[in-house]
Amino acid sequence: MSLVFGDWGTSRLRLFRMEGGAPVHRVDGPGIAEAGPRAAEVLRVALAELGGPKPDAVLLCGMAGARGALIEAPYVPCPARVPEWVAAAASLRLDDIAVTVAAGLSCRNWNGGADVMRGEETQLFGAMRLRPDLAEGEHLVIHPGTHAKWIRLAGGAVERFHTVPTGELFALLTRHSTLLRAGTGEGEAGDGFAHGMERAAAGGLLPGLFEVRAAQLIDQRSAAYAKAFLSGLLIGAEVNGLERMLGRLGTVTLIGDPALTAEYARALDGRRAIELMDGEACARAGLAALAASRC
Repeated sequence: MSLVFGDWGTSRLRLFRMEGGAPVHRVDGPGIAEAGPRAAEVLRVALAELGGPKPDAVLLCGMAGARGALIEAPYVPCPARVPEWVAAAASLRLDDIAVTVAAGLSCRNWNGGADVMRGEETQLFGAMRLRPDLAEGEHLVIHPGTHAKWIRLAGGAVERFHTVPTGELFALLTRHSTLLRAGTGEGEAGDGFAHGMERAAAGGLLPGLFEVRAAQLIDQRSAAYAKAFLSGLLIGAEVNGLERMLGRLGTVTLIGDPALTAEYARALDGRRAIELMDGEACARAGLAALAASRC
């Protein structure tokens, strides 16, 4: 079959034409936050840009299944395994093309509060497909991003997870606060990330936040340093908080964008053994599992 896989997040669409189980062409497009009710038209444009023959099927994960997006897909309650996740996918036809949208997952987090994910579950199931050892025993997975996820896998199921909106908070503070608008100094990021991590360990998030601005005014720190400091402060606060909640669980697998997983690996250095997996490869592997059952 001619298949197209897509990971459609809040901020961007990544669409892949697949041949022989491998991506042969890719296009990027607007995320669901921008596409909104125009999601069907955005997908049409992206498929046209992708070129090649009309696909027999398009399989999507992520925010394409959110309410008000392409089609609302349900949340499968945890603990969740591949069969029930596959069965809950939503379907539609777009210009006579079969489109399948992966379901999300829901759970009660470690505080007992409601939590949900869309997109990360596909990467998790894909990671287990790429690394079968993750489907055996218990594992801690961290998925950095706009809404970072700390996930426990147990016996091939996504047992529970906890979301921390670290990336969203970083975006809000860099774009809409005064914290990064104070300095005129030029320079490199230097040890800003490490200093932010130190402040997070010493006093937590809120006591360190205003130093992002004051360091530019008084210490002539560069905007690049201040941005790195803010990143270290936020990621440090996330890591410290979740480790207090979960305890030390040995090896952690980081799945996501390589640049972002590298920052988390730096934050976790010395605390845990780290294994890295590419998020795009995991997403495609998860969508391949979906395609094997639905196409």
